[in-house]
Amino acid sequence: MALNQITLAAPRGFCAGVAYAIEVVNLALKIHGAPLYVRHAIVHNEYVVKDFERQGVIFIEDVNEIPAGATVVFSAHGVSPQVRTDSAARGLNVIDATCPLVTKVHNEAKRFASKDYLMVYVGHRGHVEAEGTMGEAPDRMILVETPSEAEALVLPEHERLALVTQTTLSVDEVEAITEVLERRFPHMERPTKEDICYATTNRQGAVKELARQCDFVIVVGSNQSSNSNRLAEVARDYGADSVLLMSPDELERSVVEQYHHIGITSGASTPDQLVEDVIGRLLEWSPGTPVSILETVKEDVEFMPSRNLIALAMAKG
Repeated sequence: MALNQITLAAPRGFCAGVAYAIEVVNLALKIHGAPLYVRHAIVHNEYVVKDFERQGVIFIEDVNEIPAGATVVFSAHGVSPQVRTDSAARGLNVIDATCPLVTKVHNEAKRFASKDYLMVYVGHRGHVEAEGTMGEAPDRMILVETPSEAEALVLPEHERLALVTQTTLSVDEVEAITEVLERRFPHMERPTKEDICYATTNRQGAVKELARQCDFVIVVGSNQSSNSNRLAEVARDYGADSVLLMSPDELERSVVEQYHHIGITSGASTPDQLVEDVIGRLLEWSPGTPVSILETVKEDVEFMPSRNLIALAMAKG
């Protein structure tokens, strides 16, 4: 079987929150130099992390490991109030690269908690974003990961109930969980604006269309990335074979040669160079294969670092 078409999803790759976080670290390096500490991987992509490590960035999980008075950047995923308290206790100079859309969910959690709501948090256990958000009100939030967990959920006594969601989940999966919760707890309130971020929604929408057209969908991204994993799952759910990989070296020619039409997308923390490397390998194996772009929506969202951070970096020349 010969490959006769490669289609790239659009949008794909970096979202505004990831671009913002990477820019914040670049500015911080310019201002403070190395070593620069970052709490958790700035984004869930090993290629990006290793590039920063080469520039003298040190990634840590516990801010208590950072020398007192040093500078720390909080990752795009956000942190709990306890991390902020620990940072202040060590006299750390904090630069916050939390995605504004994650901050929105934190603010919702704080607002609901201040009004004595119990909250159901739909997210993945152990994910750093979930830990950060749930840290805003750990005694008033219960995590649910699947529809079956939602069916079995037993809530403590409460008067008010609200829904809060991790930003990088599968849109379809969250809707399935939410349907169960709303059936069982009809008094549950949802945020006025959905918590799943625009980039997650847009990339999943694009991969659904890609899966309808293609035999095989390659998702370029890290297996540590929640949104990249969700893209591969969505592609399979909509009828295409799918694989998640970071490098063309993970591709098997014997597998690729089973398909006529291959679609390619990438997670929100994946540099486009990695996508180009994968395309290059496919064209090396199948020269002359036409490459097209499937655009489902245009994105124009941009988050700018603070004026003060930009000004300090400019002052450094």
